Order: sequence, then structure tokens, then C-alpha cells
Amino acid sequence: MSHPPKGFAVCVYCGARGGNDPLYMGQATALGATLATEGWQLVYGAGDVGLMGAVARAAQAEGGDTLGVIPVHLLKMEVGKTDLTRFVVTETMHERKKVMYMNSDAIVVLPGGAGSLDEFFEVLTWRQLGLHAKPIFLLNVNGYWSPLMALIEHVIAQGFADPSLAGFITVVDDVDALTLALRAARSNETDAAE
Repeated sequence: MSHPPKGFAVCVYCGARGGNDPLYMGQATALGATLATEGWQLVYGAGDVGLMGAVARAAQAEGGDTLGVIPVHLLKMEVGKTDLTRFVVTETMHERKKVMYMNSDAIVVLPGGAGSLDEFFEVLTWRQLGLHAKPIFLLNVNGYWSPLMALIEHVIAQGFADPSLAGFITVVDDVDALTLALRAARSNETDAAE
């Protein structure tokens, strides 16, 4: 007996600020709308500010399924978006990251600050250690993540990581390219489940 494929959930890490380049907000909005129109669930940090809010509002506007996870101490600062499909409040940042990770099939990192870097490096480290095989995408809007990729290449060149580390990251320049990559990841996941 064949079972319908389970839904595809995309964890989005991104800034609680909008950044200085309007393209950041534009791509965040495009991503939210795309997730919804593709029928993929948005899993994100539950904020209604910055790129976080833009992604969520765009997904909601297109009727998308949204799961937001926020620690209690950030409810006010990040303006917890309580009108999501599912809204989860955690005690700690660690718990927030765990719930987001556990409820997603792929990871997308938009421009962001220290928090986004923390989230990115955690899932990258877990991937390096073989703890998961979820695809990790950097949405390199206007070259935002190019210095990060240069740093990773430097880490490899200096002997602190195997060259395979860079292979765990897929860098895409815009939401159109990301959508194609996510469709391929979704297809691979479906094939593996059969």
C-alpha cells in the first residue's frame, strides 16, 4: 500500500532586522510566497520583525502553512507572531533551535546576524559529524554570504576541516535558484522514502 508523501518543511534562518539593502527584504518576501505556493511549510523563529516577519507574512498571504518557534525571552523583542498556523514558545534558545531543526527537511539561511550564523554553524557542524543529511542552502543575496564562504574555504585550506565541509553547503543567488534546488531536494527525499 503506498502512502502519500509527507509534507516538506523548510527551516528558514534569517535576520530579525531588515538590513540595509532592499533586496534582502525583497528576497525574504519572495521566499515566503514561494514556500506557500509550492505547498511547503515554513519553519522559522516566529518573529514579526525584519526578514523573519517578511518571510512569514508573505507565506501567510499565499495561504501557506507556518510553524514559528520562539523562546519566551524574545517574545517582546522579536514581536512573537501569534497568528501562525502553529506557534510554539520555548524556554531557551537551544530548545528553539532543536524544535525548528526537528520539524524541518531542509535548511535555508538568508542574510542575518550573529543569531543566523549560530544557527547555520550548528546545523553545519551536525552535518559534518554525520548527525543528519538535511540539505543546507545559503541564499547569497547580493553576495551577502560570500565572505562566509571565503572563511570556510580558509578553514579548509588551513587544515581545520576536510574539503567535504564546503560540499555540505549549497550557495544560491536568488529565490528562483533556491526553488529549483529545494524541488530537487524534495524529489530526492521522496525517492529515498520509496
